[in-house]
Amino acid sequence: KYTKFSIRYYWINSLDQKTSIYSRMENVAIPSGEENKTAALSYDYKIMPLENTSSTGTYYCEVQWNDIKKLGKGVFVLIRDTGYINTSYGWEILVTLTVLLAVLSITATALLLWKRKVLCPRRNQPNILRQKVETQLPSASPPSLPPPVYD
Repeated sequence: KYTKFSIRYYWINSLDQKTSIYSRMENVAIPSGEENKTAALSYDYKIMPLENTSSTGTYYCEVQWNDIKKLGKGVFVLIRDTGYINTSYGWEILVTLTVLLAVLSITATALLLWKRKVLCPRRNQPNILRQKVETQLPSASPPSLPPPVYD
């Protein structure tokens, strides 16, 4: 009863249309002594060529005995015109990060130099402050000094 069966290959596209690819009938002889035993047979079929994007879909294999039908899980195949292109943004990210850090570094340096120029007294100004402190009358409290400037 199970020695005669049909094998059918088909695919279902994105519109749920079923297209038959290949089918054949099999008649397997059972060797003596192997009756009433389960057997597993392998049948391979290559679908060639898949040339255009309209061949995208899920491909199935179906085996049918008299009243029993077994269907495979199916394999989804995606076909593109240009093939797979690996997109890598590594260099772009590295260059962007380097430029951003360089701009921030230059800006920070310029701000520090500008602040130093604004806050730091001129070279002859400490002498003027010393002269003013010396001319004041001595008092119980120590003379007030300008706040320190840190670079």
